[in-house]
Amino acid sequence: MAYMDAIPIDFELLRPHLNERTRRLVAAAMVVGREYGTQGKIAKATGVSHREIKRGLEELAKDSLPLTERPERIRKAGGGRKKTDKNDPTVVEALKKIVESTTRGDPESRLLWTTKSLRNLASELKNLGHKISHVTVGCILSELGYRLQGNKKVLEGANHPDRNAQFEHINKRVKQHQRRKQPVISVDCKKHE
Repeated sequence: MAYMDAIPIDFELLRPHLNERTRRLVAAAMVVGREYGTQGKIAKATGVSHREIKRGLEELAKDSLPLTERPERIRKAGGGRKKTDKNDPTVVEALKKIVESTTRGDPESRLLWTTKSLRNLASELKNLGHKISHVTVGCILSELGYRLQGNKKVLEGANHPDRNAQFEHINKRVKQHQRRKQPVISVDCKKHE
């Protein structure tokens, strides 16, 4: 087996044991002393970008500290991307308002879900000026106690053309009564055949 053919196999064996820094150093070490064009082949074989390999080569050239004296941390304290709700504190409230009218679940239990997809929710938040992905929307909904569930009934909503308008009307009336500090009773009825 040729050297270049063995790289993906060898690198995959090491990958679970490598962190960000050691991954780029191992990839850079594979380039050292090889012919021109090897860096591109190593990048393709390992999945480590050209920029990271170049950075690894620079670190290998200047890094002369013994392993025992090297710091354990990869990044500075507080490094990395900040959570979306820290950068944009209004995003959680905006999401709550969007899912409020489409929230489903047993009123007696704490299990909640929404009928809107994560991508639709992210799209609505983007239209409101928030920079957010569908993955982040899922994380925030999870923190709010929502679960992701598909509809059990495929034909749900097919019975009445204004079914969604009915729910929105009920939701609006509930809010009016709650503002006036009046009690609201939720009754869940099932039609039996």
